[in-house]
Amino acid sequence: MSTMTGKFHATNNFNEIVLGRRSVKVYDPEVKISREEMTEILTEATRAPSAINMQPWRFLVIDSAEGKEKLAPLASFNQSQVLTSSAVIAVFYDANNMEYMDEIYGKAVELGYMPQDIMELNLQQAKSYYANISSSDLRDMNLIDSGIVSMQLMLVARAHGYDTNPMAGYDKERIAEVFGLHKDRFQPVMLISIGKAAKEGYPSYRLPVETITTWA
Repeated sequence: MSTMTGKFHATNNFNEIVLGRRSVKVYDPEVKISREEMTEILTEATRAPSAINMQPWRFLVIDSAEGKEKLAPLASFNQSQVLTSSAVIAVFYDANNMEYMDEIYGKAVELGYMPQDIMELNLQQAKSYYANISSSDLRDMNLIDSGIVSMQLMLVARAHGYDTNPMAGYDKERIAEVFGLHKDRFQPVMLISIGKAAKEGYPSYRLPVETITTWA
């Protein structure tokens, strides 16, 4: 397999990125995204917003032949994406992400993003919020934040010249353990295949705005 180390027809055209995005099922297996560029893509994706800036998302990048062999039996409905893509990114949320709260807020002060007194106030409020939130509300919040970063990841990938496909058809009960992650801590959100399309994705119908919008 050849390795593509440069950006593949990267674009800054907003309409091309957003309106040209398609869900791709079959990729060119010869296109391999370098880990350096994948790191750039993930870094840019993590500029997405999250509640209290807690960034609960975690990424498992499956880009090796061995990794895909492990994944394939878990993604029975999405074999072509797994086997032909440059990589599949498994998005999880970290149920223990509050462990990073002090680091997140402390670094904000260190980098000059926030004064110390505001950080202390925000940190106190954040810890109180987490102490009182129900497990179901926390799960909902983490899923929303992880969904936001997933969409941003797909748009960033397109800006780099790659195609993607979000996938829910996989064994969510087993994926963490198969890849050596703690099952209770790392909760699966979705798989995102990424690579260069061998077949263009099909356009799809969208409901009219009048159908889905209420004005108040």
